[in-house]
Amino acid sequence: MPVTVLLVDDEPLVRAGLRAVLEAQPDIEVVGEAGDGAAVIPLVRQLRPDVVAMDVRMPLMDGIEATRVVLRTVPDPPKILVVTTFENDEYVYEALRAGADGFLLKRARPAEIVNAVRLVAEGESLLFPAAVRQLASEYGTNRAREAMDRASLTEREAAVLRLMARGLSNAEIADRLVVGVQTVKTHVSAVLAKLGARDRTQAVIAAYESGFVAPS
Repeated sequence: MPVTVLLVDDEPLVRAGLRAVLEAQPDIEVVGEAGDGAAVIPLVRQLRPDVVAMDVRMPLMDGIEATRVVLRTVPDPPKILVVTTFENDEYVYEALRAGADGFLLKRARPAEIVNAVRLVAEGESLLFPAAVRQLASEYGTNRAREAMDRASLTEREAAVLRLMARGLSNAEIADRLVVGVQTVKTHVSAVLAKLGARDRTQAVIAAYESGFVAPS
């Protein structure tokens, strides 16, 4: 089955460009478009896309609020890929904190756009660029540090979280640690549970905000 994508951007030319790039791939299908975050909920419910490629800045409802609403109100929600012009945009970071699964620059090359959609659809890798890692570390709080201390990660869980923060997939982590992929999945699940994180993105944000992982 192809990966289905909903495009959400207030610029028709951006949507057209993304559609052309994505629909050139045999394993990706664009199932709909919207010009504002306010239109996302009914389209997600109707079309059930695997991925929503969502602009972070829109006039009526921005990508941050749209992400929150989708994740709060839609059962088995799609993956959210934030699309933006500026990589150091605090809106992007807030969208990731709200639950978005990845990040894509509008000026990205076609191959990077396709790879981003596939990565977030698989759900086992992160698109977390250096500029966003730096923002996360700057948002660090005592509460985040205390929460990380309370999590009491094992040595292996800590190693897995550090590799997750570098954007490695489960298979790549398994190769690095010389263990099986299923073992990595077990460790990832344990990390998420101990941190109270919804997904990998939330766990990695916690890692940077707490200072457990330093931006590089």
